Amino acid sequence: MAAGEPDVNDLLGRRLLFVTGKGGVGKTTVAAALGLLASEQGLRTLVCEVEPKGDLSFAYECGPTPFQGREVAKNLTAMSMDTEASLREYLHHVAKVPVIGRIGPVARAFDFVAMAAPGIREILTIGKLCYEVRENHYDLVVVDAAATGHVVGQLAAPTGINELVRVGIVRSQTDWMLEILRNPQQTGVVLVTTPEEMPVSEAMDLAGRLADETPVHLACVIANRVLPELFGRAEEHVFDRLAEPKGIDWLAGRLEARPRDVASVIGAARLAVTIRRDGSAHLDRLRGAIGADAPLLYLPYLFARAYGMRAIRRVAQSLGEEL
Repeated sequence: MAAGEPDVNDLLGRRLLFVTGKGGVGKTTVAAALGLLASEQGLRTLVCEVEPKGDLSFAYECGPTPFQGREVAKNLTAMSMDTEASLREYLHHVAKVPVIGRIGPVARAFDFVAMAAPGIREILTIGKLCYEVRENHYDLVVVDAAATGHVVGQLAAPTGINELVRVGIVRSQTDWMLEILRNPQQTGVVLVTTPEEMPVSEAMDLAGRLADETPVHLACVIANRVLPELFGRAEEHVFDRLAEPKGIDWLAGRLEARPRDVASVIGAARLAVTIRRDGSAHLDRLRGAIGADAPLLYLPYLFARAYGMRAIRRVAQSLGEEL
């Protein structure tokens, strides 16, 4: 590694991580687990849910996560994004405008401007997260970001506004945001996928768009719900013999089980092996697409409930072993 070049494997050494992926691949679970892992390593950690659907509070089993943040464990705070609250904070801390009570008229004006100037809402979201980094309120900010269809627009917004506005307070604000976003030692995207054709294809497409359209570095790709390999190819001939009628009868006798039950178990094992190997082929395709740009990490399939604090701890443990 050349001097000054970021260590791509030092994921928790960054200050700001955006976790994204196709809907349903487990990005909220991964974001929550990353936050928990970082907090358990002594890092003051904020996990922010950009789309406040309540998934983060469900993951941590902690109740609502307000914009002001809620401590859910030692060193760990969770929050949900609120653009009106973010505007209020911006007006108070940055623009030095006194804000008392609700900001109805200002918010309505903001809604009008946001409709006419795409990117304003995204700036408030990204700006809030960058502000937490700049002010050193936390050692690490983990973002449960928008899914693949929308995250590029969010991450590209500061660049777009910066190119449109040449002078003034807005330009100066996007300047410092971009300093944080462009620094791969500070900021990165964690791209979550599963070993299936469509999620992998979307992950490959997003990796390319991140490089072409946003200032943010791809920190790593996480393959979630990877099935274990039951046996190697060298053992296949033994399995094939056991799957034959004579093999099933012999095994049923040894196990004192009914042949049809043994046949069901062998059929399930064959299906699991097929799914695992199909998934491996998709992940090989993904690895070839991202090359050495980012490490590819693996999280095992949880053969238990995949939500709640117990599941998050298991995922965090697996992430710790990968990192």
